[in-house]
Amino acid sequence: MGKIYSGLTSWLRNSNHNSMMLKQQTRIGRPEDVGTVTVSYFGSSAFRLTTPQGLTVMVDPWRNHPSRTWDWYFKDMPLTSVDIGVSTHAHFDHDALDRLDANVLLDRPIGRYSFLDLSIEGIADKHATDASAALYDFKLIHKRFNGVNIEPPDNPRSWDNVLVVIETGGLRLLHWGDNRHDPPDYIWEMIGDIDIVLLPVDDSQHVMGFEMIDSIIDQLKPKVVIPHHYYVMDVTQRQSTLLPATKWLQTKSRVVHLSSADAQFSKLSLPDETTIHHFGEHVAFDAEEWRSRPEED
Repeated sequence: MGKIYSGLTSWLRNSNHNSMMLKQQTRIGRPEDVGTVTVSYFGSSAFRLTTPQGLTVMVDPWRNHPSRTWDWYFKDMPLTSVDIGVSTHAHFDHDALDRLDANVLLDRPIGRYSFLDLSIEGIADKHATDASAALYDFKLIHKRFNGVNIEPPDNPRSWDNVLVVIETGGLRLLHWGDNRHDPPDYIWEMIGDIDIVLLPVDDSQHVMGFEMIDSIIDQLKPKVVIPHHYYVMDVTQRQSTLLPATKWLQTKSRVVHLSSADAQFSKLSLPDETTIHHFGEHVAFDAEEWRSRPEED
C-alpha cells in the first residue's frame, strides 16, 4: 500500500465548504467596490487578506524543508483556516498549502480566478537568481552540490514564480513572491497599476539586493510597500541566514512601523506618496504557544 498520509491532507479535515455555498448564493460584491481590506502578517512571506465581504485569502504559507536538514523555522506554520490558499512558487518557504484548512487551493495559478468581491490573477515569470548582493551565491551552491543550473529559461520547476495580483475593495495588491526584479516589458504591462505591493526584503539581501528592490518600487510607484521574507525572532531560526529589514528601512523617509500583525487599507485613505508599512516582529498567531505545542496539529 502507498503512503496514504503523503501530499495534501484536506481529506482528513472535518471541516467543509458550506460557508462558500452560502456565500455563492448571495452573489454580493465586486472587486472594484470600494471597501476596507485587512492585511495580516504570518511571518516569512505569508499574508492573509480579508476582503470587505469577509473572504479570506492566504498567500505563501510556509514550512520547513522536507529533508529537515536545515530548518528555517521552529516548526511548520500553524494550521490556519482560510477560504482560499495561494502559493507563488514551489519552495518550502512559500508552498505549504497543506498547512491551510482551505476551501480553495491555487498552487502557482496562471490566469484568473474570481469569486464575489475578489479577483486573483497569476502572471507567470521567473524566480530571482541574481545573487550578486546576497551573503552567499546560492546559484553556485545549487550548481556545485546539486548539479542544477537555476538560470532561466530552462530552470527546474522550483525556480519558476507566479506574480499574484489580488483585486478587492477597489484596491490592486501585488504579492511579488520571489520574482526576479527585471521581468520582460510585457510582464510589467500585465501587472498594470498597483496600490499595494508585498516585496521580499531583508538585510542579507537573500532574494534581491536593495537596488533591485528599489527598482521595482520605482517601476510600480505603489502607494504602499510591505516588506516580507525577513527574520522574525519568534518564528525564524538563525540558520535561515535571513536578517531583519532594518538597514533597508533606514534608507526610506516614509515608514510606518505597524503596532500589530493586522493593518487595514482603503482606496480612500491611501497615502499620497509611496510609504513603507512594516509589520516588524508582529505575526497573526501566538508564536509562544505555537513553539511549545507538539509538532503535528
